[in-house]
Amino acid sequence: MPTIQQLIRKGRKSPTFKSKSVALAECPQRRGVCTKVYTTT
Repeated sequence: MPTIQQLIRKGRKSPTFKSKSVALAECPQRRGVCTKVYTTT
């Protein structure tokens, strides 16, 4: 457990969440969710 002095010096920082689709972050065109992939013959 940290001391009060350590908390004053450094403080707590909330955890950062990593995106599962990093490549789609900057591309709004590819934001949709693909529900079904099939081929028609």
